[in-house]
Amino acid sequence: MFTDNKITQIGKVLAAALFVLFVPLFLIAVNVRWVINAPALYSYAFDNYERQIRRYLDVDRDEYISGGRQIRDYFNNGEEFLSMDITIRGTRYPNIFNETEVIHMFDVKRLVRGVYRLSEIAGAYLLGFVLVGFYIWRREFLARLGRTVLLSGAATLGLGLLVGIGSLAGGFDRMFLLFHEISFTNDFWQLNPSRDALIAMFPQGFFFDATILIVGSIVVQAALLVAVPIALNRLYRPKQLTRAERRTAQASLKT
Repeated sequence: MFTDNKITQIGKVLAAALFVLFVPLFLIAVNVRWVINAPALYSYAFDNYERQIRRYLDVDRDEYISGGRQIRDYFNNGEEFLSMDITIRGTRYPNIFNETEVIHMFDVKRLVRGVYRLSEIAGAYLLGFVLVGFYIWRREFLARLGRTVLLSGAATLGLGLLVGIGSLAGGFDRMFLLFHEISFTNDFWQLNPSRDALIAMFPQGFFFDATILIVGSIVVQAALLVAVPIALNRLYRPKQLTRAERRTAQASLKT
């Protein structure tokens, strides 16, 4: 039989373990959500990959940015299927995407909305962990929280550096392929820029840059999670007496 004390200890360990697990999930989900919805990413993509984009799709910058805005709106609205209305060479297209691309974007939207829900669930747990901890243990919880945050940040930092270094070292193609094989149950993601406008508008370099931005943000945030508890611990740690101060104190006690 477990005693109440043992049950309490097990509960503390499980709660802290979930906190450590949810921190990287929260940072990943929040940063993915931020990057997906960042207008600057799409203008950057056109400015940096214009030649590659125009090789397959003769679209103006303003129309390209409009297309990016329509995709962001699609991820955040209640529409089931994407219809991108842009002008190419003076001709207005009510939807430049074919059926395969539309279905793939439907799958992508479900994945994106899952990331949204993950950020909300993880954020709610992390906030609840902090609030309940302070409610039960008051100021005593601060040291425990600092250790848990430090461990969470270290784990996230290690994961982020691993992915970032792997991507920069040439492993991004394999990771990108593996991501699609795990995330999608069909082959509609296997697009060809010569016939599919979606991959023509967003070449693989776009996704590489977005990944580096996400990972870089996570690494910086994780480093702060490691550094802040260490800095606070050093700042508020009780001052250690020198040998001379200890001898003086001991002598004063004897007298």
